[in-house]
Amino acid sequence: MFTILLQAQEKEWTVDECMRYAVEHSTKRAKQEAQNEIYKQNQIEAIGGLLPTLNANTDGTMYYGRVLDKDTYQYVNNNSLYNQYGISSSVLLFDGFAQFSRVKVEKINRLKGLQQLQDTKDMLAYETMEIFFNVQYYQGTLKLAMQQLDESIANLRQVRRMEELGMKSSPDVAELQAKEAEDRYLQTKQKNLLVQELIKLKEKMNFPTVADLKTSVYEMVLPVDSLHENAFEIYQKALEFSPKSLAVNKSVESTKTAVSMAKGIFFPKIWLNGGVNTYFSRTMDGKVYTPFKEQISTNENYYVGLSLSVPVFNGFSRQAELKRSKQRLIIAQNEREETLREVYSDIEKTVADVNGLGDEYIHAGKRTESMKIAQQVNQRKYTEGLISALELTTSSNRLLNAQIEELYTNLKYQLKLKMLNYYKGSSMYN
Repeated sequence: MFTILLQAQEKEWTVDECMRYAVEHSTKRAKQEAQNEIYKQNQIEAIGGLLPTLNANTDGTMYYGRVLDKDTYQYVNNNSLYNQYGISSSVLLFDGFAQFSRVKVEKINRLKGLQQLQDTKDMLAYETMEIFFNVQYYQGTLKLAMQQLDESIANLRQVRRMEELGMKSSPDVAELQAKEAEDRYLQTKQKNLLVQELIKLKEKMNFPTVADLKTSVYEMVLPVDSLHENAFEIYQKALEFSPKSLAVNKSVESTKTAVSMAKGIFFPKIWLNGGVNTYFSRTMDGKVYTPFKEQISTNENYYVGLSLSVPVFNGFSRQAELKRSKQRLIIAQNEREETLREVYSDIEKTVADVNGLGDEYIHAGKRTESMKIAQQVNQRKYTEGLISALELTTSSNRLLNAQIEELYTNLKYQLKLKMLNYYKGSSMYN
């Protein structure tokens, strides 16, 4: 255990590794896999309902007083032993195809479970990636805050020296002291926010609580040109492989088949039955009796027959079940419509976000470069006494905000681009 924790602390986790770990150690995944095993057993049980049953039975009875002698078929006043053996089998011939419908329902449910499992894995991966990018964001803002603080400390040291030489006044020193205090607070705040996001990431991954989690730097390269995607075309393709879409379609198919199963319970049921019986008996008065082996062979009897069960009245339970199944179908159909609408809306928003964020990032990068140049110019102007400390502080804050906004836009773009590629058929993680 110590070795595992030590390796986890030393390792720098990539986004794919975090997603993979989260999926492998997720309780949601484990619960869905357990549910899928239930679906599997339900299917096996349903198939078994079409197969013949086979039962073996035996009993032994000691009779006292006046009993029937199985050999002479006369009543005697002796204690006697009676031992019976039997094997019986029956097979369902017809039940309105209710059992066939049940087999189909359980098969569909099993396939639905597989899609639900994949959707659970994909959503866990996406949620983990989202938190991972939040960690990257606060790592970036912390780095920028540290750079800003270093710059403020250097400016404060410089202005104090200039005050000693009579080149700057005390209000300039006070302004830069306030700026240094503000930047120190900003650094502390970003550090705390980073810690909170790391805690969230460990929670989402189900990572050991006592181990440190270090994330590697995520290299992000943005295309210059915007993507011109058609949301409806992506949606049409996503319907063919999206686990969420496939699962909700299977749910409708399952409930529709369940209606047929409910209709089947109105039909008569016909079974084919057959079996073999034998017995051994003897009186307990010490007289000679036919040996066990001989009796078992001699007393064998066979039977075969048909049985018919016609449902007449059972308290409206069959009618109620049929109506319930029809209402479940209506619910499933409406849930499918809601889910597919959500999928399309999400694709449409993702396409708009990717195109919008791509353009935003390009302009954010240009703005940041302009702000950097302006800040360098203002730094020289302040040293030469051409602008005040307040103007220098304002320029510095504007540059910091531009850098943070550029970082946020970059990370947000990568997240939405990953989701867009997922809807186009790419895996959520490698």
